[in-house]
Amino acid sequence: MKKRNPKRAFGFVFVFLTALLLPALFSCDSRERLYIYNWTSYTPDSIIEKFEKEFNVRVIYDEFTTNEEMFTKLKATQGKRSGYDVVFPSKDFVPIMIMEGMLERLNHSQLENLRNIDPHVLVLMDYDPTMQYSVPYFYGAAGVAVNTARVPNFERSWSIFARADLRNRMTMLDDMRETMGAALHFLGYSANTINPAHIREAEALINSSWKPNLVRFDSETFGMGYANGEFWVVHCFPENIYEEIVDQPEKLREMVFFFPREGAPSYIDNMVILKNARNVDLAHKFINFIHRPDIYAEFVDAFGLPATVNVPARELKTGYSFYSAEDLLNTELVRDVGESRILYEEIWDNSIRVGK
Repeated sequence: MKKRNPKRAFGFVFVFLTALLLPALFSCDSRERLYIYNWTSYTPDSIIEKFEKEFNVRVIYDEFTTNEEMFTKLKATQGKRSGYDVVFPSKDFVPIMIMEGMLERLNHSQLENLRNIDPHVLVLMDYDPTMQYSVPYFYGAAGVAVNTARVPNFERSWSIFARADLRNRMTMLDDMRETMGAALHFLGYSANTINPAHIREAEALINSSWKPNLVRFDSETFGMGYANGEFWVVHCFPENIYEEIVDQPEKLREMVFFFPREGAPSYIDNMVILKNARNVDLAHKFINFIHRPDIYAEFVDAFGLPATVNVPARELKTGYSFYSAEDLLNTELVRDVGESRILYEEIWDNSIRVGK
């Protein structure tokens, strides 16, 4: 979700009065507060505003760009009164957070809209198949977006990032499991391999063949960079680009998004309630609200996504989708790799990201 930009204040008098009045205004706001920690550009403002209005509450919304960033921040404050109520970890982090005692057990009597969740997605949720601690938010995958006005000829392959003719016009995600998973798939391995030789081979491929052609690893600004023509090929979550070009039909027509033929890592992002959350009841209401079919349809329509998790929402969805649920058949869910995560992190932080 785009960060909400406050309106500019013009004139000394306005600024002075605002400084005087704001504390008083906030002190009079007795509404309950829900604290959310979510991925960047992932829940439309309209949905947050509808929830606030319907339940007469105020949502305090913060964002992260990687699971590692989210986990490190939450782990540092574990055991204290939580700063957040609802958090959106991916599939491979939910079991870690369960094991670490970071999550509140869910009360299904407050979550009647769980009946709307696709049983196929529940089968994939081997980390929490009965939703004791987590509720799926979205099942999807990152892929590659190409500006066909700039790059008319290309193969639907991860090899596109080896093209020296596109040097300094491409980005890949600043996400360890996504980018290393892409390299592993290109090499014919699982994105969840724990074989050190495979992991090192992926490191060598990225550093020698892909990285020299990249502007940078980017999980935050690639959407804007693609929209303004700075980047022509991006490894991306397409929703981040869609929100930048949705009002520019020509750019939307010129964009091709695909999952490479070698396969791609996929994910299930989830909604969880933190242990020691400030407002557990309101957190349940928010999760239930998200899976109301009309709200879920609004969510996926806002970002050009398919309704992969919520079945009734598929009948209410009216907008464009970059891919279908069937397209995910050639993807592989990212899973917890246990102690091998140490090697992944060492390579990612001390080798691949160095210089980019």
